[in-house]
Amino acid sequence: ALLQLAGDCPGLRVLGLMTVAPMVAHPREVRPVFAALRDLARAHGLDGLSMGMTGDFEVAIEEGATLVRVGRAIFGDRST
Repeated sequence: ALLQLAGDCPGLRVLGLMTVAPMVAHPREVRPVFAALRDLARAHGLDGLSMGMTGDFEVAIEEGATLVRVGRAIFGDRST
């Protein structure tokens, strides 16, 4: 429904989808979340997939991520 609503807005172009997977003990546990987003994006003809963070980006890439967020891997944990 959100994609349809966005499509009705002049000047707004949806290029992809984004998700933040739940925190789990093992990164492979989030594979179904990433696969579902990939399938949803494909069903709507969207190429961009922002999914995966420091703890699970490898699985996200395997499932088609085009953008990952790895700030903790670069900058370390937040102090607050």
